[in-house]
Amino acid sequence: MIRHRYIDRICGAAVLLALALTALLFFGQALGLRPASSAPGYAARLFDSGRVHTIDLRVEDWRGFVAQATEEVYVPCTAVIDGEEFYQVGLRAKGNNSLRLTEEYGLSRYSLKLEFDQYVDGGNYYGLDKLSLDASFQDNSYLKTYLVYDMMAFMEVPTPLCSYAWVTVNGQPWGLFLAIEEPEEAFARRNFGPDYGQLYKPDYRSLNAENADVALQYTGDDPAGYPNIFHNAKFDLDMADRRRLIGALQVLSTGENLETAVNVDEVLRYFTVQVFSMNWDSYLGHTGHNYFLYEEDGVLSILPWDYNLAFGTYALGMTDPIRDPNVLINWPVNTPARGEVMLNRPLYHNLMKDSSCFAQYHDYFDQLLSQYWESGRGELVLRQTQAMIAPYVEADPTAFCSYADHLLAVDTLLEVCLLRTESIRGQLEGRYPITLAQQAEHPGIGVDASAIDLRALGDFDDLETAKERQDEALSLQIYIEENK
Repeated sequence: MIRHRYIDRICGAAVLLALALTALLFFGQALGLRPASSAPGYAARLFDSGRVHTIDLRVEDWRGFVAQATEEVYVPCTAVIDGEEFYQVGLRAKGNNSLRLTEEYGLSRYSLKLEFDQYVDGGNYYGLDKLSLDASFQDNSYLKTYLVYDMMAFMEVPTPLCSYAWVTVNGQPWGLFLAIEEPEEAFARRNFGPDYGQLYKPDYRSLNAENADVALQYTGDDPAGYPNIFHNAKFDLDMADRRRLIGALQVLSTGENLETAVNVDEVLRYFTVQVFSMNWDSYLGHTGHNYFLYEEDGVLSILPWDYNLAFGTYALGMTDPIRDPNVLINWPVNTPARGEVMLNRPLYHNLMKDSSCFAQYHDYFDQLLSQYWESGRGELVLRQTQAMIAPYVEADPTAFCSYADHLLAVDTLLEVCLLRTESIRGQLEGRYPITLAQQAEHPGIGVDASAIDLRALGDFDDLETAKERQDEALSLQIYIEENK
């Protein structure tokens, strides 16, 4: 038998290398190394946010698709993403009130959903199972969702990836949309690793119902009492999954030992951005929805979703919506909703009963203000993104607003954020009221936001004026289809 004279050294080195690789496999994240699953292929492709991407939707009958959009039925399409073809992709319209109002106003620009494994088992876009194309409904700036997601990511909240995409239909321009990573398997794997937990999108069936489960209230141990959570699970559930979540809600309801049932630090960071952005179409608002709920090992996190009505522009379902910018921009951060709502939102209310949580919440506000807005970072993000998308907004054939209105909306959004920063800084320093009770005692104290017209960010009037523009774009698409 032939034996290499250094065979013992070679074998020893191989053993050491194997041990080192094993250590990296098990302890790499603790050492600051990112697992491969945290940087999937799609992240550097479609979700490279440094440029505007292209998506061509090849659909056999676009007129029929638009006519039946509110039924939210999938149709097959070929999606050509940055020149690459993906066949048999499921396409449908998406939305809640935006879907209903788009139809009600006779419009044709719907937000869309692309599901790569709807017709093809295992179908994906470089590891991504589903994405949304957000139409910027009632967002003349095209920037509300993008900006809030950027703030959430800055505060290290697990956040969907997003980027802008110029969407065409059968080769004809349809408009500028925001492509968003849908929180499902790929999102969970990217953020929480291969052994991720359960993901839910709690949502109400009727605003007239109690919807206690959407508010994350504990109502007993029977899983049947939580239909708006369990019927909206993103992954298959078993009884153990249900019991873990209900157990976490029970702990949350007591207000004690919350760290055993809530990812407290992450939830505080989420609420910091949520409250800054004055988003009441959310867990802290009238509806209590528009969030994702993540559970792992009996511990809950709340994750961001849907910000087209942020920055004080939510009025749907409210009998007497607040329009005064002085009221909205100075809204106190310690009571981000009125008492009747707060008492029914335990994930915020019960955390804030703990003085240490309140102190940490304030510290996170200081971080967001000083490092994102007062440093100029937020303005730079907004202005650079505006410059990137400007030619596409100007050419958008189905836009909800004129290009001049878009420019006004961007300027308004920036001013709103800067005034909101000034107001919250004053609240943290004790110069302005930080609760609704203090505001009642000292009315009119805060930043002067009277020059702001929040309707510039997007309002119902824009929907009426957009109809002619969108009808023309749809008619052109139909004409081309009929004369192929």
